Amino acid sequence: MRLSTKGRYAVMAMADLTRHGGDRAVSLAEIATRQEISLSYLEQLFARLRRAGLVRSVRGPGGGYRLARPAAETPVAAIVLAVDEPIRATRCVGQASPQGCMVSGERCITHHLWEDLGAEIHAFLTSVSLEDVVMKRTGARRRIGHAEALGAAA
Repeated sequence: MRLSTKGRYAVMAMADLTRHGGDRAVSLAEIATRQEISLSYLEQLFARLRRAGLVRSVRGPGGGYRLARPAAETPVAAIVLAVDEPIRATRCVGQASPQGCMVSGERCITHHLWEDLGAEIHAFLTSVSLEDVVMKRTGARRRIGHAEALGAAA
């Protein structure tokens, strides 16, 4: 599975917005400078993120963007999907498509393997929030943090 720059940059920019936003709007120029992403590319990505309801724009002096909901409630998968980045590992046109990836129209012998991998990737990205990314609680770190939190609550 290869995640294009569209999905990676959208997540990077949203993580930057989470880290530096706090109680103020953050300009795309600031994000572009810190993350070394083209401003015009960010404008395209944020238009899609705004349409998906993940960010809201603030006009006027000190304007820019803010998260539309708390970082803990914003799954990474929502960001990737908002910028039209498919979360799949097959080479078929669509996961639910009966049309296979072979010239004959059949599915390749490993189709189900890659389809299942795509489902695992989607599940993982759904389980990781923007807050997890900023706090470096992804993967094993996130599971350890959850276990510690459960232990402290007991």
